Amino acid sequence: MNLTTMGQAAKAAAFDLAVAPTAQKNKALAIIADELEANKDAILAANAKDIKAAVEAGISDAMQDRLLLTEERLVGIANDVRNVISLNDPVGSEIDSKVLENGMSLSRRRVPIGVIGVIYEARPNVTIDIASLCLKTGNASILRGGKETFFSNMELVKVIQVALEKAGLPAASVQYIEKPDRELVSQLLTMDDYVDMIIPRGGAGLHKMCKENSSIPVIIGGFGISHAFVDESADLERALVVVDNSKAQRPSACNALDTLLVHEAVAPQFLALLADNMAGRVELVAEPKAYALLKDFEGVSLREAQEGDFDTEWLSYTLGVKVVADVNEAAAHMQKHNASHSDTILTNNIESAEKFINTAGSAAVYVNASTRFTDGAQFGLGAEVAVSTQKLHARGPMGLEELTSYKWVGKADYLIRS
Repeated sequence: MNLTTMGQAAKAAAFDLAVAPTAQKNKALAIIADELEANKDAILAANAKDIKAAVEAGISDAMQDRLLLTEERLVGIANDVRNVISLNDPVGSEIDSKVLENGMSLSRRRVPIGVIGVIYEARPNVTIDIASLCLKTGNASILRGGKETFFSNMELVKVIQVALEKAGLPAASVQYIEKPDRELVSQLLTMDDYVDMIIPRGGAGLHKMCKENSSIPVIIGGFGISHAFVDESADLERALVVVDNSKAQRPSACNALDTLLVHEAVAPQFLALLADNMAGRVELVAEPKAYALLKDFEGVSLREAQEGDFDTEWLSYTLGVKVVADVNEAAAHMQKHNASHSDTILTNNIESAEKFINTAGSAAVYVNASTRFTDGAQFGLGAEVAVSTQKLHARGPMGLEELTSYKWVGKADYLIRS
């Protein structure tokens, strides 16, 4: 596999995509959605091979869930592509404009970034999300999924490239690195002649490797410890429902709850409710104050927190629990333990809510809502290429606008500078 050849083909395709009309890009997306449903048997059969290999390799249940495609999930993925069709195409739109004193009309116009390189792990739906968002914004993409999703991704990329050709767009608009060799990833990270941005989607190790080895700008995201703080003013019964949804609705997701912080004034009552709710389902990892309040409840899977537990993104049915004095201590804990993704406060006190919003360093902050909402489709973006947790260019779910840059456009009447 020659990555330089792929890079050259992607750059050429990006020129064609940059000038493709919205109608043509939408046609390609519509064909992708239809082809996903028409080829569901082949896609699910390929996914079954990946699942079988994952089971034989002893991959965790949480990772298997991220890998799994079902007919229902596939329909959902196709519908996400159709949602992207309905969204406004940002390419060519003006961000702002003004007329200078010299008479020049000056504006900033949105343009595609160019070629996007995306490195991701056991999430076959990411292949479609990235392809659809990049196509809508006129970007070519080079994808490298994990070895766990090899068969699934081969079928999905086949569907995408067939759809591109049917729509009259270059098949090289979306390319896939078939070999999982680590050296190919290292090579991709240094292809700055062809690739304009790298987006890693995976664990902290992947992000660290990309930051340290890439000569291309890297969007950091997808990793971060998600917290919920139950304030003393919270409606405890309703807060429990939000905590349960944040943790257990899909624990393998990057926006699932990792750490629960509880105000000491309501800790006895709330942790009793939590123990009853989580018994037999979720392992609780508790610091000493929380452990003392939880240890006598029957049926609770419980252990004392150890060094590093509150820095762990669980991605499973495990939840860290800590009792804190107030919103200030909650904020201090979050600042120490990588609160950069999704965090929520359960409260009926507007001052506590505002303090939490202002002190949380996360890309998405909620008041009385589940952390599970940090998602491109949930935010009305159609889908997402990543959830950025950095502080430059894009934060949170990256939809269409975050996959564009801009150029300055000046218009005048043969104006010269004096």
